[in-house]
Amino acid sequence: INNFQSGSSEVETLRILLHGPQGAGKSSFFNSVNNVFEGRITTRALTQSINFGKSFTLEVKNDKTGSFFPFSFTDIAGMHNETKTGTIQTDDIIKLLKGHILDGYTFNPVKSIGEEDPKYKRNPVLKDRIHCLVAVISASTVSVMDEKIIKQMRDVREKARDLGIPQVIILTKVDEVCPLLKDNLEKIYTSKKIKQKVRFKCCSNCLGIPVSNIYPVKNYHEERATNATMDILILDALQNIVNFANDYVEDQTDNEKVPLKSS
Repeated sequence: INNFQSGSSEVETLRILLHGPQGAGKSSFFNSVNNVFEGRITTRALTQSINFGKSFTLEVKNDKTGSFFPFSFTDIAGMHNETKTGTIQTDDIIKLLKGHILDGYTFNPVKSIGEEDPKYKRNPVLKDRIHCLVAVISASTVSVMDEKIIKQMRDVREKARDLGIPQVIILTKVDEVCPLLKDNLEKIYTSKKIKQKVRFKCCSNCLGIPVSNIYPVKNYHEERATNATMDILILDALQNIVNFANDYVEDQTDNEKVPLKSS
């Protein structure tokens, strides 16, 4: 990852969208990624920022070069079923996937963004789009997720599939469903409870994402120092997310270079 470069001259920075239920750990996942590279606990993505309904672009700094890595995370408000405040519009997430929504837009739970909005980009190009869709889901609550949230996530997943955008699930809070992991996180690879969450709760019954694209991790939360096993799980997920995003960008660039056949 330290030596990674985008596979397309048209896209300097890969865009990764974090979405999922409220409280699943989207901002904490970004902070955990940042912790790995900083080698210490950081809080660059404040979890309370999601309550304001804005989208935030978060970048990770490469200490070796002094610049940012060529990938960024877009963090949006978590999905929920509260009728009083409303949740983020599915249409807005789809427009975000396509590159129509600029950073810092305040999502309206009542209606989707219109073309007249100053934060609306009419003609997005490849660098504006989302290059990998990451659903962040808590292992402790995936079994009891609200049907409305599941439907919304499925709708977004299906649209991303139609657009050819790769998809990944980050399964957080694994230690809350398997007590053995609190003492030894390395047992995550053999835990029957985690396998059940991945195969049946996340994959088949929930979102239909292949098992190979589901990554159980433990986000940094109460820790005061970094942990090698936690870092390995986070880096494994990140490496694949970046690779998938880069594959998408390369494929899209190649497709755009193919000349149209004359009729």
